[in-house]
Amino acid sequence: MSLLDVTDLSVAAGGVDRVRGLSFSLSADERLGLIGESGSGKSLTALAITGLLPEGLTVRGSVRLDGTEVVGAPERALVPLRGHVASVVFQEPLTSLDPLMRLGSQLAEPLRRHQGLRGAPLRAAVLDALREVSLPEPERIAKAYPHEISGGQRQRVAIAMALACRPKLLIADEPTTALDVTVQAEILDLLDRLVAGRGMALLFISHDLAVVARETSRVLVLRNGEAVEAGPLADLLAAPRHLYTAELVASAAALDAALEVS
Repeated sequence: MSLLDVTDLSVAAGGVDRVRGLSFSLSADERLGLIGESGSGKSLTALAITGLLPEGLTVRGSVRLDGTEVVGAPERALVPLRGHVASVVFQEPLTSLDPLMRLGSQLAEPLRRHQGLRGAPLRAAVLDALREVSLPEPERIAKAYPHEISGGQRQRVAIAMALACRPKLLIADEPTTALDVTVQAEILDLLDRLVAGRGMALLFISHDLAVVARETSRVLVLRNGEAVEAGPLADLLAAPRHLYTAELVASAAALDAALEVS
């Protein structure tokens, strides 16, 4: 059985489908890239998988996460899945970090809820999680508020929070778009190391084919809420079947060429 099975998923807003008839699966140790331009339905798909879609959106189809049906499930059935079975790292960590709470306290929440840690073991686990994402001075970071550290450090904290309870699936939704090129490379290296080291499944979401190619071996291309092409990354790069995929490949190749010249 797959860790994640998405079948005929549709997400509608105001009676208009933003995601239409999407189907794919993900095994326990597999990496899948979900690529498409802004508005293609990538982030809505990530939110639907974890049952985090905002009110006012209508969901049809099926999302089975580690055997549990997410679509239509009550909140009490979804809470144990989040952080323990699947976690999300978002594009902007400030959306997932409480600006009024110290970072160590925020990181302690999932450890307390899912692993039952208290006292000294909890404090030790918080510092270990910060060290694992290569943050300097973890004691200082744990006492800091989000605005007191850099954007790259905030994203590392967000990754530490997502991975604290050792989920089976990590969903990375444009996790480096808001960062400069150098920090972006560091975060991608970190994600690659942690996913490989823990043997997790990865759903990597991006508009950038070059970034997706760095992290995944299989790709699903979305456009206007629909899957237009899917398959092994090498096949899509060598012989894209859909015009939109060909445009993505050409854009990535042009960028690589420009960087080589510069």
